[in-house]
Amino acid sequence: MRPVSVLAVAAEVFPLVKTGGLADVVGALPAALAAEGVATTILVPGYPAVLQALSGAAHVFGWRQFFGGSAGLLRGQAGGLDVLVLDAPHLYDRPGNPYVGPDGRDWPDNARRFAALAKAAALVGQGVAADLLPDILHCHDWQAGLVPAYLKFGGAVRPPATVLTVHNIAFQGLFPASLLGALELPDAAFGIDGVEFYGMIGFLKAGLALADRITTVSPTYAAEIQTPEHGMRLDGLLRSRGGILHGILNGIDETVWNPATDTLTPKKFSSADLSPRAANKRAVQEVFGLDISPAPILLGVISRLTWQKGLDQLLDCLDDLVELDMQLAVLGSGEDGLESGFTAAAAAHPGRIGCVIGYDEALAHRMQAGIDALVVPSRFEPCGLTQLCALRYGALPVVARVGGLADTVVDANEAARAAGLGNGVQFTPGMLRSALRRTAELWRDQAAWRQLQVNAMAQDVSWRRPAAQYAALYRGLLTN
Repeated sequence: MRPVSVLAVAAEVFPLVKTGGLADVVGALPAALAAEGVATTILVPGYPAVLQALSGAAHVFGWRQFFGGSAGLLRGQAGGLDVLVLDAPHLYDRPGNPYVGPDGRDWPDNARRFAALAKAAALVGQGVAADLLPDILHCHDWQAGLVPAYLKFGGAVRPPATVLTVHNIAFQGLFPASLLGALELPDAAFGIDGVEFYGMIGFLKAGLALADRITTVSPTYAAEIQTPEHGMRLDGLLRSRGGILHGILNGIDETVWNPATDTLTPKKFSSADLSPRAANKRAVQEVFGLDISPAPILLGVISRLTWQKGLDQLLDCLDDLVELDMQLAVLGSGEDGLESGFTAAAAAHPGRIGCVIGYDEALAHRMQAGIDALVVPSRFEPCGLTQLCALRYGALPVVARVGGLADTVVDANEAARAAGLGNGVQFTPGMLRSALRRTAELWRDQAAWRQLQVNAMAQDVSWRRPAAQYAALYRGLLTN
């Protein structure tokens, strides 16, 4: 089987820099692809954290002037990954978040910052780095959306094949048309078959229009984004390209999320012995200031606190939650109203509701190992990773029937349980209250609950199957 070389292009990658699930995907997929004969190098911006982690770096190319300053490409290893770093201090040498400044607003030059990343990828695809000529440029989200545009409108000769993965179509990278020249794109690029999108430059739209293949992170989401309800004004374009659009579920890194070896949990456990979960539950209750007791069902939220995640609906259900003798532990940050809402709820219901504002990777692991159920009431969810981690740890997901949540959670209805199936609770969006009541009913039969946990932990949530699908997609492109 012919080896395939891929340059993955992304704005973040775990464990170097992470703001969400995109980083987890980009960081975990290369190891799984290696088993399929695919070698992956990741092109990532030269943020301070990335440069600090880089080892064995070799300078492979440089520019005296590149989007406003000197820049170079460094190749090496970081975080166990083969990386190509765009070292451009004038664009990336800044503290904190990759996308927003200390004031919480987008960096004003984000268009240039991520256009530079895309153009660097396009140039690597044309051979500027002599020892690196990838077969495939795999572009992740809007930050890499201009890669196919630079290949098409830059006059590339025999360009590599391109794949664009949409992780969340709500984030599109829209910028004023007046920046076209500053982004080093010709006037011809500003058209319906190029980068133009409702009078603006659309980074994601450009990739969707011009990539050789489009993927998104679950089969259901692939269908949803072709509808006006979920397509965010891109549904028409996606329908027109439906023949090259593929939904491939995400996985999780089972070496990172592994209850049998996870040193962040008080005791190791497996589906054959779930008893150590009791100690983990007590540990979570202590951290969140909840009453220490095995009796109440402990619900967890590990999420960005945003409208998309539907957590305002959970706030509306807190009286029901308390009435059902449930506890709730919330870990996350986001919109001010949701942060203050959960903080106030914790103050109003001491011992029953606890809240930690922010993100703590170690605490997220401990929660998955200790909560009884994970609540994910998203209004839309491309794939979701927290429910995959919950399945791995035997915390039953209680999820809205959307996107990847619908594809990964098997509802424990009566028919499913009679067949020995079910690993969580699905509900129609807007029906969270009834889902909480169903969850409470399931909890009362502890033998049945344990069987659902065993079912959950038996599900394959690894990258093995998705990696095989990506490898087949790559090889199909090269064959064609």
